[in-house]
Amino acid sequence: MKLWLFLTLAVLWLELQDGAGQLAKRRKEAGENRIRPGGKRVKVRYPKLKDKDAGGKGQSLLTQVLDKGRFLRLGDSVSLTPGKTLELRCKGSNIGWGYPPYLDTFNDSRLSIKQSDKYSQLILTSPSAADTGTYSCWVILCDGSECHQDPDRISTSYIYFTDMDNLFVPSAIHFEIVYLRPDKPAIVPCRVTSPLAKVSLHLEVPPEEINGTLVTYDPTRGFILQNVGPEHQGVFYCKAVTKATPQVSTKYQLLYVEVPSGPPFVTLEPSSTSAREGDTINITCTVLGEPEVDVSFSWTHPGQERRPVDIQTSRRLINQGMGHTTRISHSVITIHDLETSDLGRYICRAKNPHGVTAVSTRISST
Repeated sequence: MKLWLFLTLAVLWLELQDGAGQLAKRRKEAGENRIRPGGKRVKVRYPKLKDKDAGGKGQSLLTQVLDKGRFLRLGDSVSLTPGKTLELRCKGSNIGWGYPPYLDTFNDSRLSIKQSDKYSQLILTSPSAADTGTYSCWVILCDGSECHQDPDRISTSYIYFTDMDNLFVPSAIHFEIVYLRPDKPAIVPCRVTSPLAKVSLHLEVPPEEINGTLVTYDPTRGFILQNVGPEHQGVFYCKAVTKATPQVSTKYQLLYVEVPSGPPFVTLEPSSTSAREGDTINITCTVLGEPEVDVSFSWTHPGQERRPVDIQTSRRLINQGMGHTTRISHSVITIHDLETSDLGRYICRAKNPHGVTAVSTRISST
Protein backbone atom coordinates (compact mmCIF):
# COMPACT_ATOMS: atom_id res chain seq x y z
CA MET A 1 0.00 0.00 0.00
CA LYS A 2 2.79 2.38 0.86
CA LEU A 3 4.65 1.44 -2.33
CA TRP A 4 1.55 2.19 -4.44
CA LEU A 5 1.14 5.64 -2.82
CA PHE A 6 4.80 6.50 -3.39
CA LEU A 7 4.62 5.58 -7.11
CA THR A 8 1.47 7.69 -7.56
CA LEU A 9 3.13 10.79 -6.06
CA ALA A 10 6.26 10.25 -8.20
CA VAL A 11 4.21 10.13 -11.41
CA LEU A 12 2.30 13.28 -10.41
CA TRP A 13 5.56 15.16 -9.73
CA LEU A 14 6.94 14.20 -13.18
CA GLU A 15 3.74 15.44 -14.86
CA LEU A 16 4.01 18.83 -13.10
CA GLN A 17 7.67 19.23 -14.13
CA ASP A 18 6.84 18.46 -17.74
CA GLY A 19 4.02 21.06 -17.72
CA ALA A 20 6.30 23.78 -16.34
CA GLY A 21 8.88 23.06 -19.03
CA GLN A 22 6.29 23.32 -21.79
CA LEU A 23 5.10 26.71 -20.39
CA ALA A 24 8.67 28.08 -20.38
CA LYS A 25 9.17 26.86 -23.93
CA ARG A 26 6.02 28.61 -25.13
CA ARG A 27 7.11 31.86 -23.47
CA LYS A 28 10.43 31.76 -25.28
CA GLU A 29 8.67 31.09 -28.56
CA ALA A 30 6.45 34.11 -27.91
CA GLY A 31 9.59 36.28 -27.85
CA GLU A 32 9.86 37.26 -24.20
CA ASN A 33 13.49 36.20 -24.08
CA ARG A 34 14.76 35.87 -27.64
CA ILE A 35 18.33 34.81 -28.35
CA ARG A 36 20.16 35.90 -31.48
CA PRO A 37 22.69 33.56 -33.18
CA GLY A 38 25.85 33.92 -31.16
CA GLY A 39 24.13 33.59 -27.81
CA LYS A 40 23.26 37.28 -27.17
CA ARG A 41 19.94 38.01 -25.55
CA VAL A 42 17.75 40.67 -27.15
CA LYS A 43 15.25 42.71 -25.15
CA VAL A 44 11.89 42.58 -26.85
CA ARG A 45 10.48 46.01 -27.87
CA TYR A 46 6.74 46.11 -27.89
CA PRO A 47 5.17 48.70 -30.26
CA LYS A 48 4.12 51.88 -28.51
CA LEU A 49 0.66 53.32 -28.91
CA LYS A 50 0.91 56.56 -30.86
CA ASP A 51 -0.06 59.67 -28.98
CA LYS A 52 -2.68 61.91 -30.52
CA ASP A 53 -1.05 64.20 -33.02
CA ALA A 54 0.22 67.28 -31.14
CA GLY A 55 -1.29 69.42 -33.85
CA GLY A 56 -4.73 67.91 -33.53
CA LYS A 57 -7.86 69.78 -32.58
CA GLY A 58 -8.02 70.62 -28.88
CA GLN A 59 -4.27 70.40 -28.27
CA SER A 60 -1.82 73.28 -28.12
CA LEU A 61 0.77 73.66 -30.88
CA LEU A 62 2.57 76.37 -28.95
CA THR A 63 5.46 75.61 -26.59
CA GLN A 64 8.02 77.73 -24.76
CA VAL A 65 11.64 76.62 -24.79
CA LEU A 66 13.03 76.65 -21.25
CA ASP A 67 16.59 76.24 -19.94
CA LYS A 68 18.51 73.01 -20.62
CA GLY A 69 16.25 71.90 -23.45
CA ARG A 70 13.07 71.71 -21.40
CA PHE A 71 9.74 72.65 -22.96
CA LEU A 72 6.51 74.09 -21.55
CA ARG A 73 3.23 73.73 -23.42
CA LEU A 74 1.53 77.11 -23.08
CA GLY A 75 -2.03 77.52 -21.86
CA ASP A 76 -4.39 80.46 -22.24
CA SER A 77 -1.98 82.80 -20.41
CA VAL A 78 1.42 82.83 -18.74
CA SER A 79 3.41 85.39 -16.71
CA LEU A 80 7.11 85.80 -17.55
CA THR A 81 9.98 87.95 -16.34
CA PRO A 82 11.09 90.85 -18.58
CA GLY A 83 14.64 90.85 -19.96
CA LYS A 84 14.98 87.11 -20.54
CA THR A 85 14.87 86.01 -24.18
CA LEU A 86 11.55 84.46 -25.17
CA GLU A 87 11.72 81.44 -27.48
CA LEU A 88 8.49 79.88 -28.74
CA ARG A 89 8.09 76.86 -30.99
CA CYS A 90 5.16 75.70 -33.05
CA LYS A 91 5.06 72.20 -34.52
CA GLY A 92 4.61 72.00 -38.30
CA SER A 93 6.43 72.47 -41.59
CA ASN A 94 4.45 75.57 -42.63
CA ILE A 95 3.52 77.86 -39.74
CA GLY A 96 2.10 81.39 -39.42
CA TRP A 97 2.61 83.61 -36.36
CA GLY A 98 0.70 86.34 -34.57
CA TYR A 99 2.18 88.74 -32.00
CA PRO A 100 1.65 92.30 -30.68
CA PRO A 101 1.23 94.46 -33.83
CA TYR A 102 3.60 97.22 -32.74
CA LEU A 103 6.52 94.82 -33.24
CA ASP A 104 5.72 95.02 -36.96
CA THR A 105 4.81 98.70 -36.90
CA PHE A 106 8.27 99.69 -35.67
CA ASN A 107 10.05 96.88 -37.57
CA ASP A 108 11.54 95.67 -34.28
CA SER A 109 14.89 93.89 -34.82
CA ARG A 110 14.48 92.03 -31.51
CA LEU A 111 11.94 89.75 -33.18
CA SER A 112 12.97 86.89 -35.48
CA ILE A 113 11.10 83.92 -36.94
CA LYS A 114 12.71 80.82 -38.44
CA GLN A 115 11.05 77.84 -40.13
CA SER A 116 12.64 74.38 -40.07
CA ASP A 117 11.40 71.06 -41.43
CA LYS A 118 9.49 70.07 -38.28
CA TYR A 119 8.73 73.30 -36.44
CA SER A 120 8.79 77.09 -36.57
CA GLN A 121 10.64 79.20 -34.02
CA LEU A 122 9.86 82.72 -32.74
CA ILE A 123 12.56 84.49 -30.73
CA LEU A 124 12.09 87.83 -28.95
CA THR A 125 15.20 89.20 -27.27
CA SER A 126 15.13 91.58 -24.30
CA PRO A 127 11.34 91.51 -23.86
CA SER A 128 9.80 94.27 -21.77
CA ALA A 129 6.41 95.18 -20.31
CA ALA A 130 5.51 96.72 -23.69
CA ASP A 131 5.69 93.26 -25.29
CA THR A 132 2.78 92.00 -23.18
CA GLY A 133 0.08 90.68 -25.49
CA THR A 134 -1.31 87.81 -27.53
CA TYR A 135 1.08 85.36 -29.20
CA SER A 136 -0.31 82.72 -31.52
CA CYS A 137 0.66 80.25 -34.23
CA TRP A 138 -1.27 78.22 -36.77
CA VAL A 139 -0.78 75.63 -39.49
CA ILE A 140 -0.91 76.95 -43.06
CA LEU A 141 -2.49 74.65 -45.65
CA CYS A 142 -1.65 75.15 -49.32
CA ASP A 143 -3.20 73.83 -52.50
CA GLY A 144 -0.86 74.97 -55.23
CA SER A 145 -0.51 78.74 -54.90
CA GLU A 146 -3.65 79.04 -52.75
CA CYS A 147 -2.92 78.98 -49.00
CA HIS A 148 -5.15 79.42 -45.95
CA GLN A 149 -5.06 79.05 -42.18
CA ASP A 150 -6.20 75.72 -40.76
CA PRO A 151 -8.97 76.71 -38.30
CA ASP A 152 -8.59 73.45 -36.34
CA ARG A 153 -4.85 73.84 -35.71
CA ILE A 154 -4.23 77.19 -34.08
CA SER A 155 -2.83 77.92 -30.62
CA THR A 156 -3.00 81.21 -28.71
CA SER A 157 -1.51 82.34 -25.42
CA TYR A 158 -1.56 85.74 -23.73
CA ILE A 159 1.89 86.48 -22.31
CA TYR A 160 2.32 88.93 -19.44
CA PHE A 161 5.80 90.39 -19.02
CA THR A 162 5.20 91.41 -15.42
CA ASP A 163 7.01 94.60 -14.41
CA MET A 164 6.07 96.09 -11.05
CA ASP A 165 7.43 99.45 -12.21
CA ASN A 166 5.08 99.35 -15.21
CA LEU A 167 1.78 97.83 -14.18
CA PHE A 168 0.15 99.20 -17.34
CA VAL A 169 1.36 98.11 -20.76
CA PRO A 170 3.33 101.17 -22.00
CA SER A 171 1.95 103.10 -24.98
CA ALA A 172 3.64 105.55 -27.33
CA ILE A 173 0.46 107.68 -27.16
CA HIS A 174 0.00 109.68 -23.97
CA PHE A 175 -3.56 110.77 -24.73
CA GLU A 176 -5.81 108.36 -26.62
CA ILE A 177 -9.26 108.87 -28.12
CA VAL A 178 -11.90 106.19 -27.59
CA TYR A 179 -15.04 106.44 -29.72
CA LEU A 180 -18.41 105.47 -28.24
CA ARG A 181 -21.09 104.00 -30.50
CA PRO A 182 -24.68 103.16 -29.64
CA ASP A 183 -24.52 99.82 -31.49
CA LYS A 184 -21.41 98.28 -29.93
CA PRO A 185 -19.38 98.15 -26.68
CA ALA A 186 -16.47 100.56 -26.21
CA ILE A 187 -13.08 99.52 -24.86
CA VAL A 188 -10.79 101.68 -22.74
CA PRO A 189 -7.54 99.80 -23.52
CA CYS A 190 -5.65 100.10 -20.22
CA ARG A 191 -4.12 96.62 -20.22
CA VAL A 192 -1.90 95.46 -17.35
CA THR A 193 1.35 93.49 -17.19
CA SER A 194 0.20 91.41 -14.22
CA PRO A 195 -3.12 89.54 -14.02
CA LEU A 196 -3.00 90.01 -10.23
CA ALA A 197 -3.29 93.81 -10.37
CA LYS A 198 -6.54 95.34 -9.18
CA VAL A 199 -7.69 97.96 -11.71
CA SER A 200 -10.34 100.67 -11.50
CA LEU A 201 -11.68 103.24 -13.99
CA HIS A 202 -11.94 106.93 -13.05
CA LEU A 203 -13.51 110.04 -14.55
CA GLU A 204 -11.15 113.00 -14.29
CA VAL A 205 -13.72 115.83 -13.95
CA PRO A 206 -15.66 115.63 -11.73
CA PRO A 207 -13.49 113.04 -9.92
CA GLU A 208 -15.44 109.79 -9.82
CA GLU A 209 -14.75 106.05 -9.89
CA ILE A 210 -16.83 104.26 -12.52
CA ASN A 211 -18.32 100.91 -11.56
CA GLY A 212 -21.54 98.94 -11.77
CA THR A 213 -23.07 96.79 -14.48
CA LEU A 214 -22.00 99.20 -17.21
CA VAL A 215 -18.31 98.35 -16.81
CA THR A 216 -16.38 95.06 -16.80
CA TYR A 217 -12.60 94.60 -16.80
CA ASP A 218 -10.52 92.17 -18.89
CA PRO A 219 -6.75 92.41 -18.16
CA THR A 220 -5.99 91.42 -21.77
CA ARG A 221 -8.23 94.14 -23.28
CA GLY A 222 -9.09 96.81 -20.72
CA PHE A 223 -12.41 98.18 -19.49
CA ILE A 224 -15.44 97.19 -21.59
CA LEU A 225 -18.35 99.66 -21.53
CA GLN A 226 -21.82 98.45 -22.54
CA ASN A 227 -24.81 100.49 -23.73
CA VAL A 228 -22.90 103.77 -24.05
CA GLY A 229 -24.36 107.16 -24.88
CA PRO A 230 -23.39 110.86 -25.04
CA GLU A 231 -23.52 111.05 -21.23
CA HIS A 232 -20.48 108.77 -21.00
CA GLN A 233 -18.14 111.23 -22.72
CA GLY A 234 -15.21 112.78 -20.88
CA VAL A 235 -11.57 112.27 -19.92
CA PHE A 236 -10.87 109.00 -18.09
CA TYR A 237 -7.87 107.18 -16.65
CA CYS A 238 -7.24 103.79 -15.03
CA LYS A 239 -5.60 103.05 -11.68
CA ALA A 240 -3.79 99.78 -10.88
CA VAL A 241 -2.92 98.55 -7.40
CA THR A 242 -0.71 95.72 -6.15
CA LYS A 243 1.26 95.57 -2.91
CA ALA A 244 3.29 98.58 -4.07
CA THR A 245 2.27 102.19 -4.76
CA PRO A 246 -0.79 102.61 -7.05
CA GLN A 247 -0.04 103.53 -10.66
CA VAL A 248 -2.09 105.61 -13.11
CA SER A 249 -2.48 104.91 -16.83
CA THR A 250 -2.44 107.27 -19.77
CA LYS A 251 -5.58 109.40 -20.23
CA TYR A 252 -8.43 108.53 -22.57
CA GLN A 253 -10.81 111.00 -24.22
CA LEU A 254 -14.19 109.30 -24.78
CA LEU A 255 -16.18 110.81 -27.67
CA TYR A 256 -19.64 109.80 -28.82
CA VAL A 257 -20.05 108.94 -32.53
CA GLU A 258 -23.27 109.61 -34.43
CA VAL A 259 -22.40 108.28 -37.89
CA PRO A 260 -23.03 104.52 -38.33
CA SER A 261 -20.52 102.15 -39.91
CA GLY A 262 -20.73 101.64 -43.68
CA PRO A 263 -19.35 102.80 -47.04
CA PRO A 264 -18.59 106.53 -47.30
CA PHE A 265 -21.47 108.97 -47.60
CA VAL A 266 -20.24 111.36 -50.31
CA THR A 267 -21.38 114.76 -51.55
CA LEU A 268 -19.90 116.59 -54.55
CA GLU A 269 -20.04 120.35 -54.96
CA PRO A 270 -18.48 122.26 -57.91
CA SER A 271 -17.75 125.99 -57.66
CA SER A 272 -19.69 126.26 -60.90
CA THR A 273 -21.25 123.79 -63.33
CA SER A 274 -20.48 126.00 -66.32
CA ALA A 275 -17.30 127.85 -67.27
CA ARG A 276 -15.40 129.51 -70.09
CA GLU A 277 -11.88 129.00 -71.35
CA GLY A 278 -9.32 130.55 -69.02
CA ASP A 279 -11.53 130.21 -65.91
CA THR A 280 -10.47 128.46 -62.72
CA ILE A 281 -12.90 125.97 -61.19
CA ASN A 282 -12.76 123.67 -58.21
CA ILE A 283 -14.87 120.70 -57.19
CA THR A 284 -15.11 119.59 -53.55
CA CYS A 285 -15.74 115.96 -52.62
CA THR A 286 -16.88 115.60 -48.98
CA VAL A 287 -17.27 112.55 -46.75
CA LEU A 288 -18.86 112.55 -43.32
CA GLY A 289 -17.92 109.41 -41.40
CA GLU A 290 -16.58 107.64 -38.36
CA PRO A 291 -13.84 109.57 -36.54
CA GLU A 292 -11.16 106.86 -36.62
CA VAL A 293 -11.92 105.41 -40.08
CA ASP A 294 -9.57 106.62 -42.82
CA VAL A 295 -11.01 107.63 -46.19
CA SER A 296 -9.03 107.70 -49.43
CA PHE A 297 -10.05 109.63 -52.56
CA SER A 298 -9.45 109.19 -56.27
CA TRP A 299 -10.58 111.26 -59.26
CA THR A 300 -11.47 110.61 -62.89
CA HIS A 301 -11.69 113.74 -65.07
CA PRO A 302 -11.42 114.93 -68.69
CA GLY A 303 -7.90 115.50 -69.93
CA GLN A 304 -6.55 113.23 -67.19
CA GLU A 305 -3.71 111.92 -69.33
CA ARG A 306 -2.96 115.30 -70.93
CA ARG A 307 -2.47 117.85 -68.16
CA PRO A 308 -1.84 117.91 -64.38
CA VAL A 309 -4.41 119.22 -61.90
CA ASP A 310 -4.17 120.37 -58.31
CA ILE A 311 -5.73 118.00 -55.71
CA GLN A 312 -5.76 118.82 -51.98
CA THR A 313 -7.04 116.51 -49.23
CA SER A 314 -7.90 117.43 -45.63
CA ARG A 315 -9.78 116.02 -42.65
CA ARG A 316 -10.88 117.14 -39.20
CA LEU A 317 -13.18 116.19 -36.32
CA ILE A 318 -16.38 118.16 -35.84
CA ASN A 319 -18.87 118.31 -32.98
CA GLN A 320 -22.44 118.27 -34.26
CA GLY A 321 -24.04 119.07 -30.93
CA MET A 322 -25.55 116.82 -28.27
CA GLY A 323 -22.09 115.31 -27.81
CA HIS A 324 -21.99 113.77 -31.31
CA THR A 325 -18.54 113.70 -32.95
CA THR A 326 -17.87 112.86 -36.60
CA ARG A 327 -14.99 113.11 -39.03
CA ILE A 328 -15.26 115.27 -42.10
CA SER A 329 -12.88 114.59 -45.00
CA HIS A 330 -12.45 116.77 -48.11
CA SER A 331 -10.78 116.26 -51.46
CA VAL A 332 -10.69 119.34 -53.70
CA ILE A 333 -9.68 119.22 -57.36
CA THR A 334 -8.76 122.56 -58.97
CA ILE A 335 -8.41 123.24 -62.70
CA HIS A 336 -6.58 126.42 -63.66
CA ASP A 337 -6.82 128.10 -67.08
CA LEU A 338 -9.72 125.93 -68.16
CA GLU A 339 -9.55 124.58 -71.71
CA THR A 340 -12.25 123.09 -73.91
CA SER A 341 -10.82 119.62 -73.29
CA ASP A 342 -11.41 120.08 -69.55
CA LEU A 343 -15.18 120.17 -70.01
CA GLY A 344 -17.10 116.99 -69.19
CA ARG A 345 -17.78 114.58 -66.32
CA TYR A 346 -15.77 114.62 -63.08
CA ILE A 347 -16.02 111.54 -60.85
CA CYS A 348 -14.93 111.36 -57.21
CA ARG A 349 -14.48 107.96 -55.56
CA ALA A 350 -14.24 107.69 -51.77
CA LYS A 351 -13.10 104.44 -50.16
CA ASN A 352 -13.03 103.17 -46.58
CA PRO A 353 -12.76 99.63 -45.13
CA HIS A 354 -16.52 99.17 -45.55
CA GLY A 355 -16.71 99.95 -49.28
CA VAL A 356 -16.44 102.48 -52.11
CA THR A 357 -18.84 105.25 -53.14
CA ALA A 358 -18.60 107.16 -56.45
CA VAL A 359 -20.38 110.40 -57.31
CA SER A 360 -20.09 112.62 -60.39
CA THR A 361 -20.85 116.08 -61.76
CA ARG A 362 -20.55 117.64 -65.18
CA ILE A 363 -18.80 120.89 -66.15
CA SER A 364 -20.16 122.43 -69.35
CA SER A 365 -19.37 125.51 -71.43
CA THR A 366 -21.09 128.77 -70.62
